[in-house]
Amino acid sequence: MEHRSKVLVVEDDAGIRQSLFETLTALGFVIGEAVNGEEALVRLRMVGYDAVLLDINMSGMGGIETCRRICENYPRLPIIMLTVRDEEDDKVEALDAGADDYVTKPFLIRELTARLRAAIRRSKTSTVEPESLIVIGDVKLNLERHRVEKLGHEVHLTPKEFEMLRYLMKNAGRPVPHSRLLTDIWGSEYGNEREYLRVLINQLRKKIEDDPARPTYILTESHFGYRFREDSSL
Repeated sequence: MEHRSKVLVVEDDAGIRQSLFETLTALGFVIGEAVNGEEALVRLRMVGYDAVLLDINMSGMGGIETCRRICENYPRLPIIMLTVRDEEDDKVEALDAGADDYVTKPFLIRELTARLRAAIRRSKTSTVEPESLIVIGDVKLNLERHRVEKLGHEVHLTPKEFEMLRYLMKNAGRPVPHSRLLTDIWGSEYGNEREYLRVLINQLRKKIEDDPARPTYILTESHFGYRFREDSSL
């Protein structure tokens, strides 16, 4: 029997929640519902969901704090945020909190389901690679343990930050184009969302660089992409 992906919809607007329940159920998803962040955390302890669809603006525990809590407790669980305004600040805040993606209201259901399926597919196909430890300079990335250290101290990363760092370190010394980073980390549906990259790169630099304003590990290739330095002598 075909597996039906389980999605938790966290939305305090009853009309939107009901609409998403009916539409996504008809498209083959198994939908759980929560009216706020507190209820979402309770339901996640009870059911093994494949993804979370999370409204950014809710009463009580807001969407951003809920996203952070989910990432802390379920680091591999994909989260798609629903934002009201198509403003970069909202997008930055959502991605910084650990969301995999976001969709702006009002949204096309086809776009929403495509992004849901892409996020779930990425989470299911991620595997531990043969080279499970990468060390460059003072930065050590352990793929098997999903852990990053600098000078022996653990660096806490969101799931997408970890994926970005892993990709750049695996390709150390080689410039990686913006479009390749987007398609390889988020999926083939992506390629132009450069604000995603700006957010993650800025956050990574804050966490692993001695001086984020003058990075020595994650280098910008002007009008092209990014490059992780090749060895500690550079």
